[in-house]
Amino acid sequence: MNKKVALYTIFLAVLIDLIGFGLVLPLIPFYASQFDASPVAIGLIFSVYSFAQLIFSPIWGSISDHFGRRPVMLLSTFGVFLAYILFGLAGSVTALFISRLAAGVMAGNISTAQAYVADVTSHEDRAKGMGLIGAAFGIGFLLGPAIAAALIHPSFRNFFHIPYEHRFSVPGFFAAALSLVSFLLVAFKLPETVSKNPSPVRPENENGFRIRLGIFSKQFWKFLFKKHRSGLHFIFPVLAACMFLSSFGQASLYTSFPLFSQSEIGLAAEQVGILFALMGAVGVVMQGGVIRLLVKKFSERVLFFTGTIFMASGMGMIALAHSKNSLLLFLTLMALGWSLILPTLSSMISKEAEPHEIGATMGISQSMGSLGRVLGPVWGGWLYGLAHRLPFLVTGLILLLMVWAGLALTRKKVCP
Repeated sequence: MNKKVALYTIFLAVLIDLIGFGLVLPLIPFYASQFDASPVAIGLIFSVYSFAQLIFSPIWGSISDHFGRRPVMLLSTFGVFLAYILFGLAGSVTALFISRLAAGVMAGNISTAQAYVADVTSHEDRAKGMGLIGAAFGIGFLLGPAIAAALIHPSFRNFFHIPYEHRFSVPGFFAAALSLVSFLLVAFKLPETVSKNPSPVRPENENGFRIRLGIFSKQFWKFLFKKHRSGLHFIFPVLAACMFLSSFGQASLYTSFPLFSQSEIGLAAEQVGILFALMGAVGVVMQGGVIRLLVKKFSERVLFFTGTIFMASGMGMIALAHSKNSLLLFLTLMALGWSLILPTLSSMISKEAEPHEIGATMGISQSMGSLGRVLGPVWGGWLYGLAHRLPFLVTGLILLLMVWAGLALTRKKVCP
């Protein structure tokens, strides 16, 4: 197997899927408003995706450890294809809710893709490989909203004679087409990395699938706190907690940042969209190329620690912004921190896993990230209701816990 070709194939499959995700995400509030959805209902439509992903990511990871990465990638990409079809056909808030629930249930491709990267990379190149997944996130969130804006533009609708009331259906069908392309790419181009010969039953895995049934099971937490590859019980829980905190901080921006930018800085909606696109662009540059250069000179622990400082300080200083330029500076600082954290943290987590448990370990990691994405938007909106600058100050202080964890990991040098 050509590992380089396999890496770029998995990158393309994830990228195509994430463009579809970024394409429909900014349209949800407007689409739901057509059906007179309340703000609470719109929030639930956002949250149900991450909530379902929270539960099912470790399950898909465990299945991929036993039956292979390709079957899970095929099932998840085809399932998301069907979910986007439902999104395009939705005629009610309930249908929108079900479409996002289905997409969340079938979102096993990210953790499985991370496990695939871990399968085909060495310890030394792991952060570079994870950087490709991070770059896919950045490109997806950069191109997705831009494509969505083009598809709902009046000139596009008029040219294709699309009725105004169906304008949000077109991006849904376009996202479905992208997911179908991802499915075909996995089906015809992605080789399997998991051995077809079942490995001997290990003492810690003697219960098979029951050992990892999701975040609400006792087995999930038992697996989280058991002794992993480093031989230390606390390393994996600390890393998983950092995954939660980084996702929580990032997701808290989804509700508070647009409102803050409009009310305090006077930015229009399209200007806020450009700022979010900038975050995606920073992710593309950092995780798609710069991270490869940095890991040659600095350890993953040092880069992770640096990223936590950038993210926490950037988040906190957004509250101090009084102009577009200062807001841009602080948001860029936060985006740089996130771009350093994501690939290095994912790499360190994968190195804590035994070879036969990489899929489950990455699934649990993604579940912790999903938990952050479930709670973050609600947290940001609630604090914004109390005071417009409060979400950034308080969340920045909470993210200092990651700085402490990064410093502890760097000093103890416990991660490979």
